[in-house]
Amino acid sequence: MSTAHAPTTLSTRAKVGLSLGALGVVFGDIGTSPLYTMRECLHHLENVEMDKTQGVIGILSLMFWALMFAVNFKYIAFVTKADNRGEGGIFALLALSSPSASTAEANTAPRRRGLGLGTLVILFGAALLYGDGIITPAISVLSAAEGLKDISPFFSKYVVFIAVTILAVLFYFQKHGTRTIGRIFGPVILIWFAVLGILGLVHLGDAPEVFRALNPMHGIRLLLEHPAHSAALLGSVVLTITGAEALYADMGHFGRPAIARAWHFVVCPGLILNYFGQGAYAIKNPDSSTNIFFALAPEGPLRFGLVILSILAAIIASQALITGTFSLTRQAVQLGYFPRLKVLHTNADQEGQIYVPLINFMLAAGAIAVVVQFGSSAALAAAYGIAVTGTMAVTTFALFLVMRGRWKWRWWQAGALCTVFMLFDLIFFGANLHKFSDGGWFPIVVALLLVAIMHAWKSGRNEIQEKVYGTAVAELELSSIARSKNIVRVAGSAVFMVATPKGTPLALLHHLKANKCLQQTTVLLTILTEEVPSVPDEDRMTLEHMGEGVWRAIGRYGYMESPDVTQLLERIRCQGVALNIASTTFYFNREMIITGGSARMFEWQKQLYAFLSRNASPVKDYYRLMPSQIIEIGLPVQL
Repeated sequence: MSTAHAPTTLSTRAKVGLSLGALGVVFGDIGTSPLYTMRECLHHLENVEMDKTQGVIGILSLMFWALMFAVNFKYIAFVTKADNRGEGGIFALLALSSPSASTAEANTAPRRRGLGLGTLVILFGAALLYGDGIITPAISVLSAAEGLKDISPFFSKYVVFIAVTILAVLFYFQKHGTRTIGRIFGPVILIWFAVLGILGLVHLGDAPEVFRALNPMHGIRLLLEHPAHSAALLGSVVLTITGAEALYADMGHFGRPAIARAWHFVVCPGLILNYFGQGAYAIKNPDSSTNIFFALAPEGPLRFGLVILSILAAIIASQALITGTFSLTRQAVQLGYFPRLKVLHTNADQEGQIYVPLINFMLAAGAIAVVVQFGSSAALAAAYGIAVTGTMAVTTFALFLVMRGRWKWRWWQAGALCTVFMLFDLIFFGANLHKFSDGGWFPIVVALLLVAIMHAWKSGRNEIQEKVYGTAVAELELSSIARSKNIVRVAGSAVFMVATPKGTPLALLHHLKANKCLQQTTVLLTILTEEVPSVPDEDRMTLEHMGEGVWRAIGRYGYMESPDVTQLLERIRCQGVALNIASTTFYFNREMIITGGSARMFEWQKQLYAFLSRNASPVKDYYRLMPSQIIEIGLPVQL
C-alpha cells in the first residue's frame, strides 16, 4: 500500500535515536494533553447526576478507546501507510490523490475550471492546521503556567503575563532555528512521559476499580444514559487525541517504524497510566479543588519540579507545531497554492529546518491574542477541538481517495473502512460544534480565510498560465533569432526564468525588442515542482542545447524542498556551458495584474490575487539571488 522505497536496515542504535527524536517532535502535542484533559472531563461530569465513581470510569473508558481507535487503529495501522516516498501530511495525501504525477505534467495539461471539490476539501483540512497552530501553543503553555497557582496563590494574577512572555520568547527565537535546542527535545520529552507514567502508577492503588474502564461498555453506557450531556463530555474527551495528526504529518522526519515504536513503548503506556492515575485520584479525592494533574505530585519541591517540567514540555510541543506550520507553508508555496513567501534556512546541513517570518509573526500574534482573550486554559479548552476533529475528517476523506486511486482497493472495501473512520471523526466533530460560539469559530474563520487565499492564488496562476504562457507564446526557433543580422550578440551570460519548459519566454522577446541584443550565453531556466517530497539528485536538472549558445534547462524540486537557482547554474557551468555566475543577469517577468477581464474567477478573487501578487516575496529572496543581478520586465495581464 505504501509508495515509499524499500526500507533500509538500521542498527539498533539508529532505531533508538530515531524513536527518541520522534518523541520530541511528533508526540509533544498529544503528550501535553494530560495537563488539561481530565480536568475538563471532570468539570463536565459535575453536571451529570450519577455516581462519581461510575462517571469517572465511563470517562476513562471513552478516553482509553478514543486513543486506541484514533492512534493505534486509524493512524498507525492505516493512515501512516499512505506515504509519498516516506513523507506524510495533508499535502502528501493531496499529491497521492491527484491524477497528475507532477507540476511538470500540469504545466502542459489543459487547465481545469477552478479547483475540484476534493482538492478544496483537502485544502480546508490543511488550513485548519494553521488554526490548530495558534490554539495549541496557547493552551499548552497556559495550562503549564497555571500550575504555578498550585505552588502559591501569589502567581494567580500573573499567569497570563507569564504565558504571554513564554510565547513571545518562543516565537522570537524561531529565527535562530532549532539546531541547538532540538537536541534536548527527545530526552526532555522522554523524561516527561516517564514522569507521566510514574505519577499515574503510584496513584492506581487509590482506586483499582479504574481498570474496569478497559471495558468499552462503561463509556457507551455513560453516553446513552445521559444524552443531554454526551456532546459536552465527548467535546472534552476529544482533547485526549489532539496531536494524533502529527503522527502522520511528521512521518518523513523519522519514518513510520520509529514513530510506531515510540508510541507503543513510551507514549501510549505513559498516557494511559497517567490518565488512569488521575481517574483513581479523582475517585479517592472527589472534593479536591487543585488541578488534578498537578495534584498527582506531592506538595513542595516535587510539585514545583513538575510545573517546570510541564512548561518545558509545553514549549517543546509548541515548537514542534510551529516548525510543522513552516513546513506546511513551504509545501503550499511549492505546489502553487500560496504566493511566494520569504523562507530562511536556519541550518545549512538540514534542508527541512526553515523559518518563515510572516507565518511566525501571524502565529505569535494569534497565540498571544488567544491567551489574553480567554485568560485561562479552561476557557480556551471550550474552544478547542473543532479544528482537530475537522482535520481528522478531511484526512479520512483524502485516505479514501488514495485507497481507490493509488492502492486500487475496491470501492466497498475502502468505503467500509473509511465509513467507520468517518463516523468516529464526525461524532467527535459534531460533539464539538457547541463550542463554536465559545471561540470555536476562530480556527474555522482562519481556515476559511486561508482557503480563500489558496483558491484565489491557484485559480489566478492557472488563468495566467493559460492566457500568457499557454497560447500567447509561440514556439519560435531561437537559434534563428540568435543568428539574425538585426540582433547583436554581446559578451556575457543571461538567464531568462521561464514558467513552462516549452515556448519562447516573453521576457526574452521584450529584451530583444527593446535592446536588439542577446548575450553570447543564454539559458532559459524553468523551475518545476514535482508532487513528491524530494527529487533525487541525479534527476535534479536536465539541460538541452538549442544552438547558437542558447540552452534550455529544467530544474526539478519536491514540495519539501526550496529552489536554489545559484546551485542549478553551478551544475550547468560544470556541464561545459560558459557561465560566469557572479556576472550573469537574470530576467524575470513582473506581472502587473489588471482586473475586469474575462478570467473565470469572481471579481473579489481577482482583486485578492492582484493584492497577493503585488505583495509576494521578491524573486531575489525566493530564488536566493543577488538583487543587483536581476532585471524585471513589466508584463500587464488582465484577469
